[in-house]
Amino acid sequence: MEKTYNFENNKIKVVLEPKLVRVYSDKALWTFLNNGAAPGFELLAETIKNDYSTAFGKALDITKDSLIVEILVHVYCDYLGLRFNRIVKIKFIQHLVNKLLERAEVVDCGERSVDGNRWVWDLLARYKKPFLRMLPKNLNVRKLKV
Repeated sequence: MEKTYNFENNKIKVVLEPKLVRVYSDKALWTFLNNGAAPGFELLAETIKNDYSTAFGKALDITKDSLIVEILVHVYCDYLGLRFNRIVKIKFIQHLVNKLLERAEVVDCGERSVDGNRWVWDLLARYKKPFLRMLPKNLNVRKLKV
């Protein structure tokens, strides 16, 4: 079930499936996060979890912090890859980075039964605050997402 959340005039695209949510790291998400990553991620995660419960009649079995960290790390990797490709002009390396960017642009957050690396995000969730501090304050100042 595709959802579009309108946060501060930014249309954030999310897909809800049984045991899985999919978040798109696009210009709208980046623009929304410019206004404060910590409160933005909190609002996004809470909204996703609430909508999931409503849609499927049960809670998404992913903690809010684990969900936040997984989305945040994908957004940050997306950012770093796009920056890298602007600097490094070697075609075969850019091609490789583009393949990695395709994976970073769509964040699949699944429950343990469908996501083999959920344990990684659960482990990293305790470091949410340092991760939030690492994210650039103005993600799209360089117009990496169009």
